Formats: sequence, C-alpha cells, structure tokens
Amino acid sequence: MSELLLSAETGRKEGTRPSRRLRREGKVPAVVYGLESDPVAVSVEWMQLRQALTTDAGLNALITLNINGEEHLSVIKDLQRHPVRRDVIHIDFLRVRADQEIEVEVPITLVGEALEVTRADGMVDQTIYNLTILVKPTDVPDGIEVDVSDLELGGSIKVSDLALPAGVATTLDPEEVVASALITRSTLEAIAAAEASEALEDEELGEGEPAAGDADADGGDGDSDD
Repeated sequence: MSELLLSAETGRKEGTRPSRRLRREGKVPAVVYGLESDPVAVSVEWMQLRQALTTDAGLNALITLNINGEEHLSVIKDLQRHPVRRDVIHIDFLRVRADQEIEVEVPITLVGEALEVTRADGMVDQTIYNLTILVKPTDVPDGIEVDVSDLELGGSIKVSDLALPAGVATTLDPEEVVASALITRSTLEAIAAAEASEALEDEELGEGEPAAGDADADGGDGDSDD
C-alpha cells in the first residue's frame, strides 16, 4: 500500500464562504477524526492531495498527516466532489493505527482469457467490481486479480474462490458470484433462428413427399390399364 506524507493546516473557519475561499486558494477543506479523539477541521493543498489520489492505491492510500508538527496515520474515509465540475470539495480523514484492521473497498480485475467460453460464443459477465475487505492499513492491496482462464460455459467464480493475499479477509457472502460465463443474447438468437429454419425445412419436406396411400393408388390404376 502506498504511504504518503501530507501537510494539513488547522484553524480554518467552517462554513460555505470560508470553504469557497480556501478552494480559490488551491486548498481543500477537510476533517480528521477517529481513535477516540475530537474531530479537527483542517485544510490540505490540492496538488499534494491530487498526488495522493493518483497512486495505484487510489482512495486507499495510507496517508501520514502532519498536523502542527504531529504525524497522524490516516486513510481517506469519504471524499465529496462537485456534481458538475467533479472537483474535490471536501474530504474526511480517518485516523488509524498500523496494527488495527480497517474496512476498505478494493477493485476486482479479471485477468486471463476464457478460451472455452470464447469458442462457445459466450461471454464472461462480471457482477462484482469492488470487494469489501478487512485488513491492516499497511497491508491493503491495490486490488484483487481474478484469473478466468479455466472458466467454462455455465461456470462461475464465487467470492469463496478468490485468492486473497495473506492477512486479508472479506465481509461478503462466500457464495456471491463475482463472474460467470454466459452464452450471449446474439448467440441465443442465432441458435433459435437456426432451429426455426431447420423446423421449417422439415415441414416443407414433409409436405412435398407423397403420402404412402397416394403412391399405392397411383400404382393400382396403372396395373388396371394394362
């Protein structure tokens, strides 16, 4: 997990106008809480915060906040963005201890190629994109990779099938499906169309062949003429 140092200034005034003024100065209003300590209103430099958010760890980056010369190990608990511009307008930091478990979400990435599924004109459908895990702050993985190479049509990969790193546990139901191999709608439609075409051909062939009784009758008339 990435660990970064971020300076936080105290003494900011709370409220809409002071917060807007801070943002115009290139700073982001924030609050730091947790570990049975009172919340502290702070502000952080946007450029430093942006660097923290653009690491591989993303929102799960382990951040050491320097507040008035004291260092506080923390993680980002909540981040608010402007609904239109998508600027970060407020952020909550949660103080943590290195030896305590925290609950975070990490992305799930499918890797490999499900050749058996591809050959059958199927598709791999991912149903869970983020995994909620319990882990110590220093052990949070950047993400969980799921290999789908051995997946067959009709098969699935469940939470219980995931290979989690040491020290990582999940709170999700073990039976919940992460990814499954399905036949595509276009393939189903093609199969249905082929079956309908075959049925129509069989029907047309059946109508074109003379009935057994008709064949005997024609034969009988010919014998009488002789």
